[in-house]
Amino acid sequence: MRSANPTLSDTTFREARRTANSRPMTLDGVVSCAAWLLALVLGGAAGIWYYQPPTGLVLLGAPAAAFVLAIVIVVRKQAAPFLAPIYALAEGITLGGVTLGAEQMHPGIAVQALGLTLGIFLALLVAYRSRLVRASDNFKLMVFSGTVGIGLYYLASFVGGYFGIQMPLIHETGLLGIGFSLLVVVLASLNLVLDFDFIEQGVQARAPRYMEWYAAFGLVVTLVWLYLEVLHLLAKIRQRD
Repeated sequence: MRSANPTLSDTTFREARRTANSRPMTLDGVVSCAAWLLALVLGGAAGIWYYQPPTGLVLLGAPAAAFVLAIVIVVRKQAAPFLAPIYALAEGITLGGVTLGAEQMHPGIAVQALGLTLGIFLALLVAYRSRLVRASDNFKLMVFSGTVGIGLYYLASFVGGYFGIQMPLIHETGLLGIGFSLLVVVLASLNLVLDFDFIEQGVQARAPRYMEWYAAFGLVVTLVWLYLEVLHLLAKIRQRD
């Protein structure tokens, strides 16, 4: 059960242990938890748009909190029911700040990015449920390899930025730069298929109930990544107009 999502590794459900009297993880439970987390993400983002607090809180405090919480949740999965909602709120504040900045530069881009992300999610969910898309071993390996490659490229760009080195394609608005962002959007989208498959296998394995929150957390991580990449792609296209 391999997923390119770092929060849903191939040992996630294997490491979880269900006690004899506990209710097992269910698909309805994951859906409910994911709905709550997404509501908190949207609520945090809406709060930033309404109150517009100091930039430091949005661009430094919230992202740092979300990152730390994500690490803790991955390490201590039993804490997901308590920490995942806080993570979602911090992530929402972060997305609100990023989206607000993009909206000020490119009016209307927020609605477009949100609509495209939702459309991709629903389309892939329908395709997966109808078995039009299957997460075969080769499919998983391809998506996993591509995601790791993109992650390493982004990491090199982040580190290189401290030394004045700019990696090509990431911020370029030419055809190659747009093509690169489109590729990343596709990879992020395909990760949703792996997440659907992984959650389904977790339900079949009758993982413990707290894994509903952990699985929902992993799905939100992918959706946040997809939204940011869609927003980045749209911003590049707008800059060419």
